Amino acid sequence: MHKKTVIIICGPTAVGKTAVAIQVANKLNTQIISADSRQCFKELNIGVARPSVEELATVPHHFIASHSIHDAFTAADFEHYALDVTAKLFEQNDYVVMVGGTGLYIKAFIKGLDRIPDIPENIRQDIVAQYNEKGLPWLQQQVATNDPLYYAKGEIQNPQRLMRALEVVLATGTSIVTFQTSKKQTRPFNIIQFGLQLPREQLVQRINQRVDVMMEQGQLQEVQLLLPYRHLNALQTVGYKELFDYTDGVFTLPQAVEKIKVNTRQYAKRQMTWFKRDETIQWLHPNTASDEILETIATK
Repeated sequence: MHKKTVIIICGPTAVGKTAVAIQVANKLNTQIISADSRQCFKELNIGVARPSVEELATVPHHFIASHSIHDAFTAADFEHYALDVTAKLFEQNDYVVMVGGTGLYIKAFIKGLDRIPDIPENIRQDIVAQYNEKGLPWLQQQVATNDPLYYAKGEIQNPQRLMRALEVVLATGTSIVTFQTSKKQTRPFNIIQFGLQLPREQLVQRINQRVDVMMEQGQLQEVQLLLPYRHLNALQTVGYKELFDYTDGVFTLPQAVEKIKVNTRQYAKRQMTWFKRDETIQWLHPNTASDEILETIATK
């Protein structure tokens, strides 16, 4: 076993990953790499549950507010970014903590992905515009027609994943699945994965509470400032799209808030489905996770 070790803490949204990661990183006197595909955008704060100023001051974080919504950023880009940061952190410490709920980013870091060719911006923008006009059923139909390989096994309820699959096949003529079947990379360090989980009723309660707190903190105002950029791929996401619909008069504000809660719960379910496929993940309760992680590390 390599002496250098990356501790990955994953799980569904609102389960309490940030708090556990900070506790572990503090004990090991190391830093955190976020594996969240939305918290990396500096223009997004409240709606992506970015760690608080106090939390960020407690432990140095990487990939938090590090990019712009105007940047095209993929799982393959994250792989290279995170490997570079990891190598630098290992110069000072034997441990690095990675925390997040974006399964594809974590998979890219662990196993590697083939780099997908650059997608022309006009293709991407056309797909986003049509999705905004015609909705998820149109997007699903387009992917089913143009990339049946992905449609048969991909996340067909996730608009961002569907749009990514569609733009790749339209630009390259090749299924995105083809680019995701590369030979597993061997990393020059050890990786231990821990997953956090709660009983469904508790997670639902935490999700609902989080959405209410976000609204109290000014999520609607954040969304209103982003209206000129609503066409960007980064904003086709839970917590933003529903409030864009409110500003368009599609929903009342209470309806939009309830929609955010429902969509966040569905997103959490998809996250768990993804992570549960990985039998190497050790599942823990958030309340005891930090102690159990540190005990496990001590025995390695």
